[in-house]
Amino acid sequence: MERLVRSHGAELKKAEAIARRILGDVRRRGDRALEDWTLRLDGIDLGRDGITIKRAEVAKAHRRVSREFTKAVEIAARNVRRTAERQLPQAWKLAERSGIKISQIVRPLASVACYVPGGRFPLPSTVLMSVIPAQVAGVGDIMITSPRPAPAVLVAADLLGVKKIFRLGGAQAIAAFAYGTESVPRADKIVGPGNRYVAAAKKLVAGECGIDFVAGPTELVVAGSKGHPAWIAADLVAQAEHDLDAVAIFITPSQKLALSVQAAVGKVLEQLPAPELAGKALDQNGAIVITRDLDETMDLVNAFAPEHLTLLADAAKRLGQVRAAGSIFLNDSSPVAAGDYASGPNHILPTAGAARLTGGLSAADFVKTISVQELSLPGLAGLRKSIVTLARTEGLEAHAHSIETRFKVHGATPKGR
Repeated sequence: MERLVRSHGAELKKAEAIARRILGDVRRRGDRALEDWTLRLDGIDLGRDGITIKRAEVAKAHRRVSREFTKAVEIAARNVRRTAERQLPQAWKLAERSGIKISQIVRPLASVACYVPGGRFPLPSTVLMSVIPAQVAGVGDIMITSPRPAPAVLVAADLLGVKKIFRLGGAQAIAAFAYGTESVPRADKIVGPGNRYVAAAKKLVAGECGIDFVAGPTELVVAGSKGHPAWIAADLVAQAEHDLDAVAIFITPSQKLALSVQAAVGKVLEQLPAPELAGKALDQNGAIVITRDLDETMDLVNAFAPEHLTLLADAAKRLGQVRAAGSIFLNDSSPVAAGDYASGPNHILPTAGAARLTGGLSAADFVKTISVQELSLPGLAGLRKSIVTLARTEGLEAHAHSIETRFKVHGATPKGR
């Protein structure tokens, strides 16, 4: 496990060097750099195909998806929206005390860019997971960017009412929305998962615009000693089929279960029509770790801080010991795939240890909480002495003066504390 953590950190560092070059070029040359990098890295001619997706392309996409797909989107969207509505911070007011009123107001961001990966698999679910929380938050300008938006992606975006869709991917897409170009507006925040270059670019532009977190290659840790081997294996293989960098780890104190899961993985791969990608990912980044006991198992879970964490029956009883995970799935009948698509919680989650610092994407990520203060002169008088003392202790005489001058202008007031 330590090797995996170190190797992923090293890969992100390498990606940063490449991403930094692309970011700088887009910042200098705008659309021309977008066209050059997109042709070079994605084989897409933006001069011919256009940076933005036209309405005719969206209409064509609708003819290429099934009614079952549309229905699935509607069901998943309803559950994601219902969850997001519970995540918003609320406005509040403290009861007035001695002439001091304190409150909080909540305001949405003005614009966000939602990155939808465009690799070998279409990801309409990522459209739902990024757009719906922004809509719930009240963001006025929601944009989607994807290097090769599949029909399912375009239809999902259209069903949600998104009109601005860009044919951009990679670090160059992140640069475009962070800095703005002739054709791409600057966004207040960029959200969504991506490969190591997207993750590296988001990390580098975090000072220029907001990002959700570093969401790089996907991860799953399954922990515990009591579970169905075939189901555990199925979840590990499912995670591995995302891409070659996907991480799938089983941590258990049970050697018997470990061997059973190892054998079951092979059987699951045999059942897939195209097992090559998942098999290679498991070879590179898969592991079964045998621990001394459940305490050591939980310690390793927290050290890894996985994007997805499945706790088997015995480990689920130790939920209180979990300190770091992007999203947690309890017991046998809670597969990660349910969260990937339709159960409601967001599947855009922190990776590469970032779950130590933050949770998954939520509606709260698309708003600002703003404090509001109103003091009457008697209320200020009650704090006068404390404020002046602290200001002068810090050597900020003008701060103290800004308090004292109120009382010089208005004359005598009650003594402050």
